[in-house]
Amino acid sequence: MKIINKIAFATIVLSTLVFNTKAQTLSTITAESGSRAADQANCWSFGTFSPSTTAVINGTYSYRGNAATSQSLGACWLQAPWCKFPSAGNITLKAKNDGGPGTWRRLVFSYYLYDATKPFGQGDLIRFDSVTYGTGFTPSTLPNTTQNINIPLPSAIIGNNNIFKVMISAIGNGGTGRWILDDVNIPATYWSNPSNSCLPQALIVDADSDGVQDSDDAYPNDAARAYNNVFPASGYSSLMFEDLWPTLGDYDFNDYVVDYKINRVTNAANNVVEIKAEFVSRAAGASRPNGFAFSFDGLSGSRITSVSGNKIFTPNPHTFDANGTEAGQTDAHFVVVSNIFKVLIPQGGGSGGVNTNPTAVRVPNDTTRMTISFNTTTNTTNLSEVTLAKFNPYLIVNQTRGTEIHLADKTPSSLVNSALLGTADDNSNAGSNRFYKTKNNLPWAINVTSSIPYMKETIDFTKGYNNFIDWSVSNGTTNTDWYLNLSNFRDNNNLY
Repeated sequence: MKIINKIAFATIVLSTLVFNTKAQTLSTITAESGSRAADQANCWSFGTFSPSTTAVINGTYSYRGNAATSQSLGACWLQAPWCKFPSAGNITLKAKNDGGPGTWRRLVFSYYLYDATKPFGQGDLIRFDSVTYGTGFTPSTLPNTTQNINIPLPSAIIGNNNIFKVMISAIGNGGTGRWILDDVNIPATYWSNPSNSCLPQALIVDADSDGVQDSDDAYPNDAARAYNNVFPASGYSSLMFEDLWPTLGDYDFNDYVVDYKINRVTNAANNVVEIKAEFVSRAAGASRPNGFAFSFDGLSGSRITSVSGNKIFTPNPHTFDANGTEAGQTDAHFVVVSNIFKVLIPQGGGSGGVNTNPTAVRVPNDTTRMTISFNTTTNTTNLSEVTLAKFNPYLIVNQTRGTEIHLADKTPSSLVNSALLGTADDNSNAGSNRFYKTKNNLPWAINVTSSIPYMKETIDFTKGYNNFIDWSVSNGTTNTDWYLNLSNFRDNNNLY
């Protein structure tokens, strides 16, 4: 047995194995079963300690070892099962001596790190604390009365995903006195498998040692990334805009049609590492060179380290901070395309009508793939902060930065021309958090969770989707399935 007499955790070669089981608390061991075999069945193990009725501390039985005259940690010991230690705490137990006194007695606290390459999975034994009686004093000071012992867990085993086994060794010098132990409590999560030789439960591989098993890890060789969190869950969602706000215009909602999917990549702690966003521009029925951007409500620009993949053209109505977010904003805003007619180029070099007239030549869809990198060391971002409910996409009209068209009741950006709110057909009221709706709740932008057809040029949206007006007027409380391809839901003759 090799003993490391200090906490040299960083020098240990860590196994790339982690474990998965239903968590349960390690039970206090009391010896009250009267049978060492009963505790061994729960994966406790013993070196000379056995239940005894001699010099009992509590109840009918206490664990009693051989005469503590050896100074070897492997001579007389008690070992807990394999465990995890998710949080700080103290090992507590009751202890005393019986029999003829010696010059000193000591309880030594150590742990093993699980190492699949070693016999029984036990790596080096690392000693982290001890309690000594009699050192430098007369034998009469040895503990023949019950001592309440309280030992803090070592920081090296707390809060990681590795597996450990704590061992308590009873050593001493001279005499015939034996250690008596009772009510041993180790604050830990039980992680042994009694049906598999008490090895750790559900052994799995974690190649990057991030605490997420490879079978669950979307990035098994990248410790910085673990999970993909995509909305929509499959396929694409559709956004459609009518760009004549604050007037209703022709209300065909094909001035810009873009499909999207957003993957929020998180690490093992469920903090966002990056967003990979894909926007597929399908149609631009507008006559004006609009732009497209988005934010997540409440997401600060300080969370972002870089933005890449977006398409910014000259002339450019935007200015950007060093991290790629738009300057002058309270929240982080991301410009996807500054001029839609630079990615959906009108036939003949003109403007408008891209992919909205069935008799015209179709322009290929354009896909913009953006990567937004997040701060993962300070001011981290939880997945709950970048949800679909917080997603706030909008159109920027005619290269005029202050003219924004958002989804109904979505807050405009810090750069909006607020003088336009509540004018013409718009019934916005910032004091009531009402935005981008008519007095009858009709919106200027639509977001649905699947990719759907859009209208032919100048045909009112309600002529293609029969239940849309009922959904709008109800403020989204009825006919929530208006966009589905069900019987009598659509007039396909009016759809592009």
